[in-house]
Amino acid sequence: MRDRESYLLEVRRIVRAPVERVFEAWTDPRHLLLWWGPRDVRCLEASVDLRVGGSYRIVNGMPDGSSLIIRGEFETVIPPAKLVYSWRTGPDETAAERVTVTFRAVGPDCEIVILHELIPDRNLRDGHGEGWAGCLDKLEIYLGTTAPG
Repeated sequence: MRDRESYLLEVRRIVRAPVERVFEAWTDPRHLLLWWGPRDVRCLEASVDLRVGGSYRIVNGMPDGSSLIIRGEFETVIPPAKLVYSWRTGPDETAAERVTVTFRAVGPDCEIVILHELIPDRNLRDGHGEGWAGCLDKLEIYLGTTAPG
Protein backbone atom coordinates (compact mmCIF):
# COMPACT_ATOMS: atom_id res chain seq x y z
CA MET A 1 0.00 0.00 0.00
CA ARG A 2 1.21 3.50 -0.73
CA ASP A 3 1.73 6.04 2.02
CA ARG A 4 1.02 9.02 -0.21
CA GLU A 5 -2.38 10.20 -1.33
CA SER A 6 -3.28 9.25 -4.89
CA TYR A 7 -6.03 10.00 -7.36
CA LEU A 8 -8.12 7.93 -9.72
CA LEU A 9 -9.46 8.69 -13.19
CA GLU A 10 -12.04 6.74 -15.18
CA VAL A 11 -12.70 7.42 -18.86
CA ARG A 12 -15.30 5.60 -20.99
CA ARG A 13 -15.90 5.69 -24.72
CA ILE A 14 -17.77 3.60 -27.27
CA VAL A 15 -15.99 3.45 -30.62
CA ARG A 16 -17.46 2.15 -33.87
CA ALA A 17 -15.15 -0.78 -34.46
CA PRO A 18 -15.00 -4.43 -33.41
CA VAL A 19 -13.27 -5.23 -30.12
CA GLU A 20 -10.48 -7.21 -31.84
CA ARG A 21 -9.64 -4.28 -34.12
CA VAL A 22 -9.57 -1.79 -31.23
CA PHE A 23 -7.35 -4.08 -29.14
CA GLU A 24 -4.93 -4.47 -32.05
CA ALA A 25 -4.80 -0.71 -32.62
CA TRP A 26 -4.05 -0.25 -28.90
CA THR A 27 -1.27 -2.86 -28.72
CA ASP A 28 0.47 -2.99 -32.13
CA PRO A 29 3.27 -0.42 -32.54
CA ARG A 30 2.50 -0.09 -36.28
CA HIS A 31 -0.95 1.20 -35.35
CA LEU A 32 0.15 3.24 -32.31
CA LEU A 33 2.50 5.27 -34.51
CA LEU A 34 -0.49 6.39 -36.57
CA TRP A 35 -2.91 7.50 -33.85
CA TRP A 36 -1.48 7.57 -30.30
CA GLY A 37 -1.34 10.84 -28.41
CA PRO A 38 -3.67 13.62 -27.39
CA ARG A 39 -4.67 16.33 -29.84
CA ASP A 40 -1.45 18.02 -31.02
CA VAL A 41 0.88 15.24 -29.85
CA ARG A 42 2.48 12.80 -32.31
CA CYS A 43 3.70 9.31 -31.55
CA LEU A 44 7.38 9.34 -32.57
CA GLU A 45 8.29 5.82 -31.39
CA ALA A 46 6.41 2.82 -30.04
CA SER A 47 7.55 -0.59 -28.86
CA VAL A 48 5.35 -3.23 -27.24
CA ASP A 49 6.26 -6.64 -25.79
CA LEU A 50 2.67 -7.79 -25.27
CA ARG A 51 2.95 -10.40 -22.51
CA VAL A 52 2.76 -10.40 -18.73
CA GLY A 53 6.10 -8.97 -17.58
CA GLY A 54 6.74 -7.50 -21.03
CA SER A 55 7.39 -3.79 -21.40
CA TYR A 56 6.19 -0.99 -23.60
CA ARG A 57 7.70 2.38 -24.50
CA ILE A 58 6.01 5.25 -26.30
CA VAL A 59 7.68 8.54 -27.22
CA ASN A 60 5.27 11.45 -27.53
CA GLY A 61 6.36 14.38 -29.69
CA MET A 62 4.97 17.44 -27.96
CA PRO A 63 3.77 20.59 -29.76
CA ASP A 64 6.72 22.60 -28.37
CA GLY A 65 9.22 20.18 -29.94
CA SER A 66 10.06 18.35 -26.71
CA SER A 67 9.51 14.62 -26.14
CA LEU A 68 7.76 12.74 -23.36
CA ILE A 69 8.57 9.07 -22.82
CA ILE A 70 5.84 6.84 -21.38
CA ARG A 71 6.96 3.38 -20.31
CA GLY A 72 5.93 0.50 -18.14
CA GLU A 73 5.34 -3.22 -17.79
CA PHE A 74 2.29 -5.34 -18.47
CA GLU A 75 0.70 -6.93 -15.40
CA THR A 76 -2.29 -8.47 -17.19
CA VAL A 77 -2.77 -9.27 -20.88
CA ILE A 78 -6.09 -10.87 -21.89
CA PRO A 79 -6.63 -10.34 -25.65
CA PRO A 80 -8.88 -8.78 -26.76
CA ALA A 81 -10.57 -7.92 -23.45
CA LYS A 82 -8.19 -6.41 -20.89
CA LEU A 83 -4.78 -4.85 -20.27
CA VAL A 84 -3.23 -3.76 -16.98
CA TYR A 85 0.11 -1.95 -17.08
CA SER A 86 2.31 0.38 -15.10
CA TRP A 87 2.73 3.96 -16.36
CA ARG A 88 5.89 5.97 -15.82
CA THR A 89 6.97 9.27 -17.33
CA GLY A 90 9.77 10.18 -14.95
CA PRO A 91 12.99 8.65 -13.69
CA ASP A 92 11.51 7.36 -10.40
CA GLU A 93 11.12 3.58 -10.80
CA THR A 94 9.03 3.23 -7.63
CA ALA A 95 6.39 5.86 -8.43
CA ALA A 96 4.46 4.06 -11.15
CA GLU A 97 0.87 4.82 -11.88
CA ARG A 98 -1.36 1.95 -13.09
CA VAL A 99 -3.63 1.82 -16.12
CA THR A 100 -6.36 -0.78 -16.65
CA VAL A 101 -8.04 -0.81 -20.05
CA THR A 102 -11.03 -3.03 -20.76
CA PHE A 103 -12.47 -3.60 -24.20
CA ARG A 104 -16.06 -4.87 -24.35
CA ALA A 105 -18.28 -5.60 -27.34
CA VAL A 106 -21.44 -3.53 -27.46
CA GLY A 107 -23.16 -4.91 -30.55
CA PRO A 108 -20.74 -4.26 -33.43
CA ASP A 109 -18.95 -1.53 -31.44
CA CYS A 110 -16.40 -1.54 -28.63
CA GLU A 111 -16.69 0.10 -25.24
CA ILE A 112 -13.30 1.16 -23.89
CA VAL A 113 -12.99 1.78 -20.16
CA ILE A 114 -9.73 3.28 -18.91
CA LEU A 115 -9.05 3.24 -15.18
CA HIS A 116 -5.91 5.27 -14.43
CA GLU A 117 -4.86 4.86 -10.78
CA LEU A 118 -2.19 6.00 -8.33
CA ILE A 119 -1.96 9.47 -9.86
CA PRO A 120 0.01 11.63 -7.40
CA ASP A 121 -1.94 14.91 -7.68
CA ARG A 122 -5.16 16.50 -8.94
CA ASN A 123 -3.54 18.59 -11.65
CA LEU A 124 -1.87 15.53 -13.16
CA ARG A 125 -5.18 13.62 -12.93
CA ASP A 126 -6.93 16.42 -14.80
CA GLY A 127 -4.14 16.48 -17.39
CA HIS A 128 -4.43 12.72 -17.85
CA GLY A 129 -8.18 13.16 -18.33
CA GLU A 130 -7.60 15.62 -21.17
CA GLY A 131 -4.87 13.40 -22.60
CA TRP A 132 -7.01 10.27 -22.62
CA ALA A 133 -9.94 12.15 -24.19
CA GLY A 134 -7.62 13.40 -26.95
CA CYS A 135 -6.17 9.91 -27.49
CA LEU A 136 -9.63 8.41 -27.80
CA ASP A 137 -10.68 11.14 -30.24
CA LYS A 138 -7.69 10.30 -32.43
CA LEU A 139 -8.31 6.56 -32.11
CA GLU A 140 -11.89 7.04 -33.32
CA ILE A 141 -10.67 9.03 -36.32
CA TYR A 142 -7.99 6.44 -37.08
CA LEU A 143 -10.40 3.51 -36.88
CA GLY A 144 -12.89 5.37 -39.05
CA THR A 145 -10.40 6.13 -41.79
CA THR A 146 -8.44 2.88 -42.06
CA ALA A 147 -9.38 -0.41 -43.63
CA PRO A 148 -10.44 -3.20 -41.25
CA GLY A 149 -7.82 -5.68 -40.12
